Amino acid sequence: CEGTESTLTKCQASPWGESSCSHGKYASVVCSGSAVSSFAPIRLVDGPGHCAGRVEVFHKEKWGTVCDDSWDFADAKVVCRQLDCGVVISAPRRAYFGEGQGPIWLDDVHCMGTEAALSECRAKTWGIHGCEHGEDASVVCSGSSEVLRLVNSPHRCAGRVEVFHNQQWGTICDDGWDLKDAAVVCRQLGCGTAVSAPGSSGFGQGSGPIWLDGVSCLGTEATLAECSFKPWGHHACNHVEDASVVCSGSGIASSPRLRLAGGLSKCAGRVEVFYNNEWGTICDDGWDPKDATVVCRQLGCGVALSAPGLARFGWGAGPIWLDDVSCTGEETDFFQCQAKTWGIHNCHHGEDAGVVCAGNSSSANLRLVNGPDRCAGRVEVLHDRQWGTICDDGWDLNDAAVVCQQLGCGRATAAPGRARFGQGTGHIWLDDVGCSGSEETLAQCRARPWGQSNCNHGEDASVICSG
Repeated sequence: CEGTESTLTKCQASPWGESSCSHGKYASVVCSGSAVSSFAPIRLVDGPGHCAGRVEVFHKEKWGTVCDDSWDFADAKVVCRQLDCGVVISAPRRAYFGEGQGPIWLDDVHCMGTEAALSECRAKTWGIHGCEHGEDASVVCSGSSEVLRLVNSPHRCAGRVEVFHNQQWGTICDDGWDLKDAAVVCRQLGCGTAVSAPGSSGFGQGSGPIWLDGVSCLGTEATLAECSFKPWGHHACNHVEDASVVCSGSGIASSPRLRLAGGLSKCAGRVEVFYNNEWGTICDDGWDPKDATVVCRQLGCGVALSAPGLARFGWGAGPIWLDDVSCTGEETDFFQCQAKTWGIHNCHHGEDAGVVCAGNSSSANLRLVNGPDRCAGRVEVLHDRQWGTICDDGWDLNDAAVVCQQLGCGRATAAPGRARFGQGTGHIWLDDVGCSGSEETLAQCRARPWGQSNCNHGEDASVICSG
């Protein structure tokens, strides 16, 4: 029938009495006017809302579960439609929302995806199965509350990853956690692409159960539930290892968990890391150029020139978060490097680690003025679009050597103070400059923060280069 005919006799059919059917194939009809429904009632339970959870069907006056043998998106699609819960998001197996009780009513369900109810789909006879409740099928529909969330961040698209299972939110262990796993989380939450996949509780330690460990996604899955992982709740982790994600939808260009402080440019300074909502330093025990290489690469600062310790860029404040850092130099994320547990150390801030990266070696922000030629004169630096001078406190030949090298003026022959080439005007930008002499630019040297000095222009520093 087309469905528009006024009587059954107007539909196409085999000639009267001709069929290849047995009596077990009698057709039936249930009309709305009969007040009888042929659809077995269904529900989703133990999820965060009525549109996500373990699938249960009502048969013979009892609620029971569905075995996950051959359970797929087409089956889940029918469940979502029957419950008026929108489109299917995922069809988790393995008792994703906990094990049910009572009978396992259905097994080997095979829906086309167009059926109006789950009980219309092909399946084994009611109650016939070879399953246990550890194989209970589940569904997540678009109309459900999220079963996945990112927390402890100002934006919903960055933070510690938490999953909802067995009526409780819990975390994911960072063992094997990488950008492929993060990509699936970002996709599932509608947060764009994955920017980073921080481990080591980068967005703070969670509480409650650690639900997942050994997560291994291909990166193409629509939901985290489709990835492989250890059984729910099986792990050898603690909350220090909670996994996190930063997605492009957060507006965070890169994970804001690493910075250089106390230097004159963004590419040289004391290394500081953000953990548990607080910036802290790194102890220099074992700190070497391999560690510095990873830091410089991650910050977009080129190659590492040196890895100074002993608080070369001043003593930090707050916690010393990391000690005994050991990078291979090949890591793409500094937090992939080995180190002691967060906050465990035997150091003080006099051992804060630093790095000097190549960064921008332009000489356009440095000049010598009031001298006989371009390679001798009062030192001036460009900062905040204004030229200013340098105080001569601690100014010596090591500092002058860096200036001469940066300007392509040979070696330093003198480092006069006391405004030898006249007093400047405007800002005194730098004070207590302390170069080792090996730096490529003045910005890589240690100094007080920009604009902080206890000097006047009678103390302006100068340089005389061999030229």
